[in-house]
Parts: sequence; structure tokens; C-alpha cells
Amino acid sequence: MAITAAQVKELREMSGAGMMDAKKALVENDGNMEAAIDWLRTKGLAKAAKKSGRTAAEGLVAVKVEGGQGVAVEVNSETDFVAKNAEFQNMVSGIAGAALTVDSVEALADAQLNGKPVSENITDAVAKIGENMTLRRMEKISGETVSTYVHNAA
Repeated sequence: MAITAAQVKELREMSGAGMMDAKKALVENDGNMEAAIDWLRTKGLAKAAKKSGRTAAEGLVAVKVEGGQGVAVEVNSETDFVAKNAEFQNMVSGIAGAALTVDSVEALADAQLNGKPVSENITDAVAKIGENMTLRRMEKISGETVSTYVHNAA
């Protein structure tokens, strides 16, 4: 079956995969879009598992305040280039929002973000961006007045 550029483009938009990965997924699955997405997801999980041993010492801290509670969350990546990536920053911000509902980093890993656990969101980002990422720590405070200040926020 011949795979068209339009099909590759559609799969790339749906999955965020690179052009060659999208084309290979479609070829491997005879143009079936759903099967190609599953194939990419499986490949991404395998990539993420391979990267899990690599050191992630850079990253980003996000803070959120809501209803007398404040939380700071640290998510690490291998390079500071990823920390400057808008997609990574949005993910970390979302994780901080989810952290407002839990009291430990373990519970945060299981908390829901975009319809799936935070840990799965991070695994998906590892597969897509290509670097190891870890949910390192979080701190939460409560009080009558809680506010934030972030110097040089992106």
C-alpha cells in the first residue's frame, strides 16, 4: 500500500511523532491510522525504558497557589534545552496543578493529568522529546495567606 504525505502529516499531528517514525508506523500497519498510533505508543514506551537509566539533572520547578495552598514541583530532564521547551514547560505547569490535590510525590505520580496518570504523561514526553525525565520532588504548604514569586519566570 502506498502511504501518502497527507497520511504522514495527519499521523504526525495526532501523535507528535517525527516524520520518518510516522511514515514507518503507517507502512508497518498498512495505512491503518489507529494501529499506527498504537505502534508508535509501543515504540515510545520502549524508547522511554531505554532512557530511564540516564541522568536527568536539569529541569524545571513550577509553583501553583490556589485556595490557601501552595505547591512547588520539580521535574528533571537531561538537558536545559528541554527545560526551555514550551511543551515541557506546559507539562510541568500541569503537573503542578495536579499536585494541589495530593500530599506526596508518590501520590502525584498517580494523580490524573489530561485523562491519565502524571507518570504516563512523563513517559509519553520521554518518548516524544527523546530525553529521560523524572518527577523528582514536591513540597506543599497551606496557610491563611499563600503567595508565590518566581524570579525570571519563562
